[in-house]
Amino acid sequence: MIEVRNIWKNFGSIQVLKGVNLNVQKGEIVCIIGQSGAGKTTLLQIIGTLDKPDKGNILIDGVDVFSLNDVQLAAFRNSHIGFIFQFHQLLPEFTAIENVMLPALIARLNESEARARALRLLTDLGLEDRIHHKPNELSGGEKQRVAAARAMMMQPTVILADEPSGSLDSKNKSELHHLLLEMRDKYNQTIVIVTHDKELSAISNRVIEIKDGIIKETTT
Repeated sequence: MIEVRNIWKNFGSIQVLKGVNLNVQKGEIVCIIGQSGAGKTTLLQIIGTLDKPDKGNILIDGVDVFSLNDVQLAAFRNSHIGFIFQFHQLLPEFTAIENVMLPALIARLNESEARARALRLLTDLGLEDRIHHKPNELSGGEKQRVAAARAMMMQPTVILADEPSGSLDSKNKSELHHLLLEMRDKYNQTIVIVTHDKELSAISNRVIEIKDGIIKETTT
C-alpha cells in the first residue's frame, strides 16, 4: 500500500532523512518510534504529501504521488489519505458533524450525501448523541473520535497519525487503541503512526525505529 523509496530530506545544512526505505502492506498498523529530532514526523509528513523530499519517491496504492501536479496532489491527498493529529485540529466554530463533513465538502460532494456519511461514521464511533456539539463541549476522547471520523470521511486507503495519544489520559488512550484496531479490522485501513506511546506500539503489527534519519530496526 505504501512504498517509501530512498527518501532524503534536508533543512538547511541539517540532514533529517538519509535514504529511508519502507514498505507498508494493506491493513497493517505500523508505528514509527525514535527520539525527538530523529526524523519520524518529517517522514510521516512526506508520506502524507504535506512536505516534499529532496530526493526519492513515495508510492501510495501504486501512485507515484510526487509525479502529480499540485492540483492533482491535493485531490489525491483529500481522497486517499486521512490524518489524525495529537491535538485533534478540529475547527472550534463547527459542530462535530460539520467537522467530519469538511473533507467531503472540499471535494465538492453533495452536502446531503456528506452529512449522511458523516452521521454513519459518528454513529459507528458511538457519538450519535454528540453530533451537534462543538469541540469545547466534547471530552478529549470524544474529540479524538471525531478526528478519526473526519480522517475516514473520504474512505481513504491510508490513515496517518502523529502522536494521536499524546494529549490523552490513560482511559482515553485505551479507547484510542481500541478505535485504531477497529478502524483496521472494520474498514481494512492501513495505518502509520508516529508515537512515543509504548502501549500503542504494542498493538501494532510492526514497529519501525528511526535514529539520526535512518531506519535502524524493525520489530514485530
